[in-house]
Amino acid sequence: MSFGKGKIWFDGKFVDWQDAKIHLMSHVVHYGSSIFESMRCYNAENGPAIFRIDAHIDRLYDSAKIYRMKIPFSKKEFSEAVVEVVKKNNLKECYIRPIVFRGYGEIGVNPLQNPVNCAVAAWEWGAYLGKEALEKGASVIVSSWRRAAPDTFPSLAKAGGNYINSQLIKMDAVQGGYDEAIALDVYGYVSEASGENIFIIKNGVIFTPPTSSSILAGITRHTVFTLARDMGMRIEQHSIPRESLYIADEVFLTGTAAEITPVSKIDNIVIGKGNCGEITKKLQTEYFNILRGKTKDKYNWLTFVK
Repeated sequence: MSFGKGKIWFDGKFVDWQDAKIHLMSHVVHYGSSIFESMRCYNAENGPAIFRIDAHIDRLYDSAKIYRMKIPFSKKEFSEAVVEVVKKNNLKECYIRPIVFRGYGEIGVNPLQNPVNCAVAAWEWGAYLGKEALEKGASVIVSSWRRAAPDTFPSLAKAGGNYINSQLIKMDAVQGGYDEAIALDVYGYVSEASGENIFIIKNGVIFTPPTSSSILAGITRHTVFTLARDMGMRIEQHSIPRESLYIADEVFLTGTAAEITPVSKIDNIVIGKGNCGEITKKLQTEYFNILRGKTKDKYNWLTFVK
């Protein structure tokens, strides 16, 4: 099913895609007051399976708590809605977008009197940065735009308003002819890409910025921590200066959309051998083997759509 077709779960009911509408004066339109999640469903060997649904729903509710939004559905009900959207649309492999937002009520910065609306949509979507980037590596630049300081926007919340900054970072990349861009934090250390976490590998050790570097604590990021440690790899969280990117042996990006994507160039400097490095490839292979059902899911990360 392509983008723009099928059914969307909207406040507890299924509606046609074209009928999932909100009022122009909804709070979210004017002030960016939404939180959301990004999930993928994979066509595994035993059938369609949603990856780490519980972790995503937990983060959705954490984001709501940070922004003082009371979701009018339980976690169980929301999880069931996600599964039902995939089932209702007869999807085998898809991208899933749960979203919670401040709806139509009062206008003004104060959001507390506006209703909280909920929806889940799903559609077929391939490799976010392109199939070639997934296999050979993405070209990346360091953006001129910084991530927000820790006491400005709560980066641990996956909030719609936060992505205004991401749009500027992404446009830096696209208009410069690159696949993606990396932002630095307010102190000048590496933060994250426009929609992905970043890892570097040096002398066999994997490093990634800590949550204090204004990053979103990604579910795929956490997945890499688990896989790396179980595979006997050393992985650490450290502040990363910009120049460490250039002299890294390998660099890769992680996210629900980007999955595990190697980086071949940063600011036109070739990283390592300019392709998918050995450690990145091992992590990528194990990741996809679990998603596709080729390796036993000992972590209980997959929720099958029966």
